[in-house]
Amino acid sequence: MLGDRLRELRQRHGLTLRQLAQQADVSPALLSQIENGATDPSLATLRKLAKVFDASISMLFDEPDAPRVHVSRPERRTRLAAPRGEISYDRLTPGRGDLEVLQADLAPGDASAPEPWAHPSTECAIVMAGTVVAEIDGERHELSEGEAITFDSRLPHRYRNDSDAPARIVIAVTPPTP
Repeated sequence: MLGDRLRELRQRHGLTLRQLAQQADVSPALLSQIENGATDPSLATLRKLAKVFDASISMLFDEPDAPRVHVSRPERRTRLAAPRGEISYDRLTPGRGDLEVLQADLAPGDASAPEPWAHPSTECAIVMAGTVVAEIDGERHELSEGEAITFDSRLPHRYRNDSDAPARIVIAVTPPTP
């Protein structure tokens, strides 16, 4: 799915694997593995690739033939990996371009990004387990299990687990620009 979309975009822009790798500052081997479905890219890699195509990350997941009804099964979800200390996301929705729902497990000390960042969407995060701090526009909001926060994601934001216990959140973003 993602690999096929990446290959299609690369070819449509007339780029070889090496050219795209150079522009995105990643290795050609990594791009080949992504295109062949052998590995899931990190969020940082997705941001680099989207920048080359002058598009949002969600565009990389657009599925023209996305089903009208989609069942998300844990073993078949796309994982957006992140470096150690940052959270990885599991996509719960197909790539229709209207809504992105992500699930993330946060180990103690994990954060969604090194620094708060912004994107043009509306975002809602629900804490499914544990305690999470949502930093939004310089304000700290501590959320416990069952609590949710909704905000204009053009405000710089990130999520952190400052506790000693694991946490889980579900994030909905519309339009998708994770």
